[in-house]
Amino acid sequence: MVSYKELGLVNTKEMFAKAIKGGYAIPAFNFNNMEQLQAIIKAAAETKSPVILQVSKGARNYANQTLLQYMAQGAVEYAKELGWEKPQICLHLDHGDSFETCKSCVDFGFSSVMIDGSHLPYEENIALTKKVVEYAHAHDVTVEAELGVLAGVEDEVSAAESHYTKPEEVVDFATRTGCDSLAISIGTSHGAYKFTREQCTVDPQTGKLVPPPLAFDILDAIMEQLPGFPIVLHGSSSVPQEYVDIINQYGGKLPDAVGIPEEQLRKASESAVCKINIDSDSRLAFTAAVRKVFATNPGEFDPRKYCGPARDLMTELYKHKIINVLGSNGKAE
Repeated sequence: MVSYKELGLVNTKEMFAKAIKGGYAIPAFNFNNMEQLQAIIKAAAETKSPVILQVSKGARNYANQTLLQYMAQGAVEYAKELGWEKPQICLHLDHGDSFETCKSCVDFGFSSVMIDGSHLPYEENIALTKKVVEYAHAHDVTVEAELGVLAGVEDEVSAAESHYTKPEEVVDFATRTGCDSLAISIGTSHGAYKFTREQCTVDPQTGKLVPPPLAFDILDAIMEQLPGFPIVLHGSSSVPQEYVDIINQYGGKLPDAVGIPEEQLRKASESAVCKINIDSDSRLAFTAAVRKVFATNPGEFDPRKYCGPARDLMTELYKHKIINVLGSNGKAE
């Protein structure tokens, strides 16, 4: 067993306490490869923002758990090379689906895990979450749980429709499970197609789809029930139209891709929402850059020549999110 502390990582406890008090949110960026990891760390180091490196079960299998452990340790050292003397980096399991998966991540050096029992009956969700909490807390690892169901598809996580979190359940759930943070459902969604055309309105000037607003009334009710408790938003990519346009221009097919407006995420980050998950946006940035290189230079076959531009574009994206959406820049000097 390896402790996350040996790798130079931190858990989310202090991160979240400072974020709630300071009125900002911690970026939780998913990564699947070296370029994404490099871009995340470079952006966080340059903006001095605490950051959560998120790995889904599928990404962990893709990367290999042993290599992933050393990548996390390397990320900390890379941050120091970039001039970030005391990096605040958390390695987090996103959407853990079983006790065994969460336990394995704790044992391999993760500093935070999510157990997602939201698809289970209420009492079963509580029992599973509590079991994970007891094991993780014994190793000073923080635990995120989930109430409510997000629609959309991302890795192994999929649901045809969303079910908003019930504010009347949150106190009982948090108290009985002992979880450290709670992911809720207020209208965000996984993937690049977060809403159907029928759910949106059409901007008469641009013809672009305008998504429905988030249910801030539910968020307010949850905060009233659990004052000061760390709240998490999943499925919070904005699906930048400029990336979608580049992808479609160079042979891609992403019709009607639409995400969460950034102004709504800014509003959420100023509340008890202290962790906002962003995955699809970086996938879109990566794909846009790669497609452009392949289309404009079809003879290119050096991965560095197309993964490099992808890394640069993702770095820009991450810095934009940190500074202009989440407000976490300068919070980890």
